[in-house]
Amino acid sequence: MSGIATVSVAATASSVPDYTISIGPGLLDDGALLAASLRGRHALLVSDANVAPLYAQRVEAALRAARPGLALSRWVMPAGEQEKTLTRFGEVLDALAALGATRDASVIALGGGVVGDLAGFAAACWMRGIDVVQVPTSLLAMVDSSVGGKTAVDLPTGKNLAGAFHPPRAVVADTTALRSLPPRELRAGLAEVVKYGAIATSLKPDDGAFLDWLEQHADALLGCDDAVLAEAIARCCRFKAAVVARDPFERGDRALLNFGHTFGHAIETEQGYAGTIGDGLNHGEAVAVGMVLAAGLSSALGLADASAGDRLRSLLQRLGLPVTIPDGLDPLALLARMRLDKKADAAGLRFILWDGRGGASVVSGVADDAVLAVLRGETAHA
Repeated sequence: MSGIATVSVAATASSVPDYTISIGPGLLDDGALLAASLRGRHALLVSDANVAPLYAQRVEAALRAARPGLALSRWVMPAGEQEKTLTRFGEVLDALAALGATRDASVIALGGGVVGDLAGFAAACWMRGIDVVQVPTSLLAMVDSSVGGKTAVDLPTGKNLAGAFHPPRAVVADTTALRSLPPRELRAGLAEVVKYGAIATSLKPDDGAFLDWLEQHADALLGCDDAVLAEAIARCCRFKAAVVARDPFERGDRALLNFGHTFGHAIETEQGYAGTIGDGLNHGEAVAVGMVLAAGLSSALGLADASAGDRLRSLLQRLGLPVTIPDGLDPLALLARMRLDKKADAAGLRFILWDGRGGASVVSGVADDAVLAVLRGETAHA
């Protein structure tokens, strides 16, 4: 099929095969591609109430045409981050049991980041690990959560606190699915795209000008230009593939991908993951605010010029994303949420901060007072 881009992701362990990310139009109907990575005769399609009515039947028809003997079942969850729970995780395991899934079975995750995380975690745990094929339908999932094998569910105390590293067998990203995204969800995905631009030099030094490219193509991205979106997705996947190959279990460079996420996750958790039902910020929006806050903290600590944070803020605003903490959130409560973040350690709070020129680093032991000043807006443009 023409117009298909592929990105190879190197194996993270001797027991894990390399896998390919396929990006392009029409892939949801490509049964041969979808079935190519299915090793056994059982497959469970996991989706949500928003995505399943649009695409589940098409994917199942394509799979059955390519693999007539496939025992294929479907499990659909309610949509939203608030559903990414241990209860739903258990329901996926029950669906695998009802299917009679054996150790060579596959889970097919059809949806956004919530579906991908939940389905991937269930695949990691069923019989101590079966294959998962990620079929992302949101921009955020295509550029970030479907790649690299981080799977998890949320707990009331924090986001993604229960999970496992479980690389997919394949990733299939059909860019035409982005046409059905609500504009807000497209913008949320663009926040993660901007994240790669902000720290590009640290991830892939030969593509350090990605932020410049995003500024030049912001209008085309918002307009869902197929070619521009496909290029952005492929470049983001190459960034992530490069860093995952160096650090599969987030013990070093891979933590840089969390730029903006310590602040963002605290906002999401404090709002009770209400963004997906319209009462708060969704993940991408929270990350956008978090990046502005991280840039402000970087400036306050003397790591970056304030002008770099202004540039980042301006691009996010062009893309229709929020850049300030929602009203009513208590800075002290947000700080308490950060202490439970996975990036905190015995030395205290750790943040991914930047130099304003595409470089990022993990900074430990940041004083509470400095963080609170940023949360309270007491530093320039924080």
